[in-house]
Amino acid sequence: MAAVSPWPTAAQQSRRVSAILARLASAGSVSIGAIATELGVSSATIRRDLTALEEQNLLTRTHGGAVAREGAAELPVRYRAGQGQQQKQAIARAAMRGLPAGPYVVAVNGGTTTREVARLLASRTELTVVTNALNIAMELAMRPRVRLVVTGGRARNRSCELVGPWAERTLGSINIGTAFIGVDGISARNGVSTHDEVEARINAIMIERSRRVVVVADGTKIGRNLLAHVVPVSAVDELITDSGADATELAAIRARNVTVTIADTPVR
Repeated sequence: MAAVSPWPTAAQQSRRVSAILARLASAGSVSIGAIATELGVSSATIRRDLTALEEQNLLTRTHGGAVAREGAAELPVRYRAGQGQQQKQAIARAAMRGLPAGPYVVAVNGGTTTREVARLLASRTELTVVTNALNIAMELAMRPRVRLVVTGGRARNRSCELVGPWAERTLGSINIGTAFIGVDGISARNGVSTHDEVEARINAIMIERSRRVVVVADGTKIGRNLLAHVVPVSAVDELITDSGADATELAAIRARNVTVTIADTPVR
């Protein structure tokens, strides 16, 4: 029997949840005993994880396990933090290279890749950061070098983004130099897309108000097309991704006059 591992932290829960949802995506169901053995935790821990995921409409509990729930494709942002972290950090470092020195206004929407961008923005001076994302605001609120503007609005619990008329009015009155946009999908044919149509609207306004638009997206997002269209790919100036992205799709995006940058991940 596998040893029971004491995994008390949010990052460790994120690893378990990611493994459970990945198994559901590939097999359609999970067994409590099998996943507990695979992860080296107790069956009681997995039961608690499954209960929490069912409460968020991400799966349906069954006797001895769970099955995938149709339409539950969007993983809450708190469970995505540990996925592909090295790639996201490399993307964030590449994103910093294009920022000018001196006073400047940057916008950042919600997501785990944009959170890595925000962490690096915190070291800059004379920078104003506009965001509609609670996770981004929490990264920057205590950083004295950065002037932080938060839009207000209604919070979406899965993405931690503020949406709706209040957020739209705030963004509509701000002139932005560069917007760093995290996405759920981007393709040459269908442009930028996300899971939620209200979130798509606020992201589109952020892009419209920006002189330069940089999409930061790990390789899993390249070529994906989600429900809600944000903007055509022609609205994007630069896409920064990693070497796991589909090369054919990247070539198609380049052909639409988008600069494509592949961020280097340090070799261990």
